[in-house]
Amino acid sequence: MLRTKRRTTAALLVATTMLCQSALAESEYQPPRLPNGQPDFQGTWTNKSVTSLTRPERFDSLTLSPEQARQIAQAMEARAARDLQPTDPDAPPPPKGTNVGGYNLFWTEPGEGLAMIDGEYRTSWIVDPASGQLPYTEQGRKRFEQLRDEARQNTDGPEIRPMTERCIIGFGSTGGPPMLNVGYNSNYEIVQTDEDVMILVEMVHDARIVDLNGEHGPIPRWLGDSVGRWDGDTLVIETRNFMDGEGLRLYFDASYYVSPQAEVTERLTRISDDQLFYQFEVRDPAVYSQPWRGEMVFNKTDDRIFEYACHEGNYALTNVLSGARKEERDQQTSD
Repeated sequence: MLRTKRRTTAALLVATTMLCQSALAESEYQPPRLPNGQPDFQGTWTNKSVTSLTRPERFDSLTLSPEQARQIAQAMEARAARDLQPTDPDAPPPPKGTNVGGYNLFWTEPGEGLAMIDGEYRTSWIVDPASGQLPYTEQGRKRFEQLRDEARQNTDGPEIRPMTERCIIGFGSTGGPPMLNVGYNSNYEIVQTDEDVMILVEMVHDARIVDLNGEHGPIPRWLGDSVGRWDGDTLVIETRNFMDGEGLRLYFDASYYVSPQAEVTERLTRISDDQLFYQFEVRDPAVYSQPWRGEMVFNKTDDRIFEYACHEGNYALTNVLSGARKEERDQQTSD
């Protein structure tokens, strides 16, 4: 998907963020409401950020000072400037105000800095365990590593390749639950009715349908079987019955695994005109030694959601398999 990205300088980002009031402190905020009285979450939101699920090793705490956050934002801006340089140094400069001359970064949109939650810059979405790491059991970690290595190395056929590579669901955990940011297309459109809440995920056009005040069915579904209810002005979503094939969620260092028996609870609260506060808890005794919890903010955006033209049977998968067959033929020849 090609579209022009609007990038904010690090200085402006930090200055603007510092002026924002603590999202959680605005207890007096009254959200707009639908005709049925429910809080209105409708619109397009984004969770793009440098903050990710687990805490990188270079950080030793959940929060950073404004100066540390400013330094990270400036480093991101410098990296973007380098990556946006034209691949061909002799190529004419791109039109003013565009970045089409850069090859390595023009399609990404990771965010300009760390996320701010409750007035603090966060180094991870995970808040429990306090380490900011996933609390795998020994068996759970072995299962994750086994599936991860098999997905990366096994090229026997398309069925064994990761669901995300086959464009069946988005990579990482964009559709979730929990719904997590990746390097681009971290946008979500919410549409509400009296009976349902639909969350359209820009990445691989996943669509979650949350049945309000319904009951869980016995059949596994892609992105799980989500049932919602209102707790005051907070939308509470309970999800279970995940498809076995979507348990491995691959996204660089933020990869993780949930079993088909996992249960996820999400809480969405509109805390201002421009923000949703998002909390989640994952319970999966088959993989983890304890439930793990996270917090995130979704920010209102005027960006449009575009079609993500990735489909099962795409050329990338064909090339992966044909390349593996060539390697096998070459090996046979050398033997």
